[in-house]
Amino acid sequence: MIGYLLVEGIDVPDGDTWLAPSEAAFQQTLHIPHRRADWRLGRWAAKKALATWLAQPIAPDRIAIHPAPDGAPEMLLDGQPAPVALSYSHRAGRALCMLAPLGTTLGCDLELIEPRSDAFVADYFTAAERDLVAASPETNLLANLLWSAKESALKALRTGLRMDTRSVEVELENGSRDGSDWQALRVRLVETGEVFQGWWRRERAHLLTMCASPAPGEPTPLDDVDR
Repeated sequence: MIGYLLVEGIDVPDGDTWLAPSEAAFQQTLHIPHRRADWRLGRWAAKKALATWLAQPIAPDRIAIHPAPDGAPEMLLDGQPAPVALSYSHRAGRALCMLAPLGTTLGCDLELIEPRSDAFVADYFTAAERDLVAASPETNLLANLLWSAKESALKALRTGLRMDTRSVEVELENGSRDGSDWQALRVRLVETGEVFQGWWRRERAHLLTMCASPAPGEPTPLDDVDR
């Protein structure tokens, strides 16, 4: 089961009392205002998601999100690893956090639907993906959807954009492309053939994507997750 939470930037509390001490110290190194705001938004979303997942009133300063040695985010509760798999993303004033049972390989991404150039598509997409974009009447939606699904897969692989985006190829399941409901996708590792199953949907001007192993069911709003 996969639970997800969307959070708006205006929901982030003022002040720093909700940050863990290590987070408050790191925040002092973030001097660019929009980067600091995005960093705070992602952490607030993750902390709120964990408290909802555990169905416990947890003071947010008891929760800390730190990078693992490979750079992927990991969540600590009272200094110990929290019993969840975590992925989160933020873009243009919103944050998406997804949680799953410990041991799940999980990646998610939140992307703004915005213009993407022909050069962008040529540089970052496989030949099959370029054909999908070229054949679509909504090229910007599809280009951003493929890009976001790639980011989800690379997060699940715990490499991020250190790995060539053309080393994974996105395949969309047949069905509606309006994104009003969760729709299935697959991301295949080109070299090994390994496949991640995933989902995507549209939320106003944003796209939500995720992929996981074992193959996940449709993501559920965290308030509705039955653990």
